[in-house]
Amino acid sequence: MSVTPAFGLYIHIPFCARKCPYCDFNTYAGLESLHDATVDALCAEMERWADCLAGRTVSTVFVGGGTPTLLTAPQLERVFAALHRHFTVAAGAEISCEANPGTVDQAKFRILRALGVNRLSMGVQSFQPAELHFLGRIHSVDDVGHALATARKAGFDNINLDFIFGLPSQTEASWRDTLDRALVLAPEHLSLYSLIVEPNTPLFHWVESGSVREPDEDQAALFYEYAIEHLASSGYIQYEVSNWARRTGTCSNHETPELACRHNLIYWRNEDYLGIGPGAHSHLRRVQNGAQAERRWGNRKPVPSYVKRIHAGDSVQDFEEQISLLTGMGETMMLGLRLVREGVTLERFYGLHGRSLNEAFAAELGFLCRDGLLAVDDRRVCLTRRGLMVGNQVFARFLPDN
Repeated sequence: MSVTPAFGLYIHIPFCARKCPYCDFNTYAGLESLHDATVDALCAEMERWADCLAGRTVSTVFVGGGTPTLLTAPQLERVFAALHRHFTVAAGAEISCEANPGTVDQAKFRILRALGVNRLSMGVQSFQPAELHFLGRIHSVDDVGHALATARKAGFDNINLDFIFGLPSQTEASWRDTLDRALVLAPEHLSLYSLIVEPNTPLFHWVESGSVREPDEDQAALFYEYAIEHLASSGYIQYEVSNWARRTGTCSNHETPELACRHNLIYWRNEDYLGIGPGAHSHLRRVQNGAQAERRWGNRKPVPSYVKRIHAGDSVQDFEEQISLLTGMGETMMLGLRLVREGVTLERFYGLHGRSLNEAFAAELGFLCRDGLLAVDDRRVCLTRRGLMVGNQVFARFLPDN
């Protein structure tokens, strides 16, 4: 049985008011002079894809960055006009936009809502002033509540808040307080990420020089376990390793909750998406000579070079990779097992790859089940609670050369 993949569109806005010291995303501060030219380039890149993807309907849109809300109202309007001019967006599509609590106001939220955005994702990271300062955030604790209340007044009823745990200075008390303050705001969705020291970031150099203590993985694991228990008792369903959605109605053990991020589900289910903008990545399948071909590529990262190539009519792709069957199957497992309730269904795996899960990974499944890290039934494979705590080790078992 074949599975028709959903199709997501990601639009990257590479600008920030200030670059956070832990961030390794393709974002830049101080490039205000390039905002307008970059918007033109984004619109032109969307136009390039219009004919090629004319038969595809966009299921979800995610405008991320960076801080998309740094753009002016006319610039945002041009981006969304190009989106609807060049793509067929499904009725009822989830359209998300990232927002920094320090860069939004009532007028900006109303503009986003008028443009069709129906889901907001705000990078809060902490409710502790000292932690916000360490993370280089431009907003205050009070800004968060104000931004969320302002978004509600503008008509947003689907809001995600991002947080980071495992900071060198973070204590159990500060983490509990941050979660409790988040719950008071009653967002529809929460994303919690362990602090990672990424190479070539200021945080990496601070740790290397000894001026900042390296994050404690054991402490971070304790914070994570606390969040799992606390959010479950507060009406939130953990549907992915780092993501929780507020419970609405009934939801069986293996169902993905209604308020889950539908765009990110496309990534975790290893389906199709197109990335627009500097550094954006894409993943598409097509049928070629009776067989399914799978490929991914990434755009050039530096903004001036991306803009120059677009306006010269040149390719903006920096790399392209044809994905082998073995790699594709491994990635379906690695990504799908992150969905802690849904897991990887046997039906979806066969539909994507034309092989049964047992045919592809009998030895790996047997080993991980015996070790108590996976649970398998006649419909799906899921992480156990023990497997969730060592997820990266489980995922690695399914990738080639492991």
